[in-house]
Amino acid sequence: MKFADLCKSLVVLSAAAAAPGAAAADPQVDVKTNAGTNRLELYPAKAPKTVENFLQYVKDGHYNGTVFHRVIDGFMIQGGGFDNKFSQKPTRPPVENEAKNGLKNDLGSIAMARTSAPHSASAQFFINVKNNDFLNAAAAQDGWGYAVFGKVVSGMDVVMKIAKAQTGPGGPFRSDVPREAVVIESMSVVDAK
Repeated sequence: MKFADLCKSLVVLSAAAAAPGAAAADPQVDVKTNAGTNRLELYPAKAPKTVENFLQYVKDGHYNGTVFHRVIDGFMIQGGGFDNKFSQKPTRPPVENEAKNGLKNDLGSIAMARTSAPHSASAQFFINVKNNDFLNAAAAQDGWGYAVFGKVVSGMDVVMKIAKAQTGPGGPFRSDVPREAVVIESMSVVDAK
């Protein structure tokens, strides 16, 4: 094959790869809270079951009106499971733990909250406000870790503002509850068009 023919082939291949529909962009979700708005980018190629689960909760409106019920500055902010009266919302069955996907619990990443059972994550999530290597599968005592499935791509200042909220006991929790409720007013999938 001549060099000129090779170049033409490469141009045709690169144009096909850039064509609409050739590769879908990673989905994004806007999280509107009473403290401000942030945007999450999700990674279905790395955590397909987790992203599908999270997006279904978003589309169902599950997160609307929930609160960040656990806030630990220098660690993470957690929400998605309780309303502002600390009533736990019903959830679908848990998803398989996808923490061994290469994504890390680094500053700004979003991961699934769970109990001590590795495959118990359902709707609750947390956003890391620092690098939390000990939550990664490779370092976790249980060998599983916490499944990262996306990251904050804008509005990290809002996340850090929530992390700095004064906390104390509230509802069924002995500590770490923001004294002034941080409510998720709405979550919506960003239209890629």
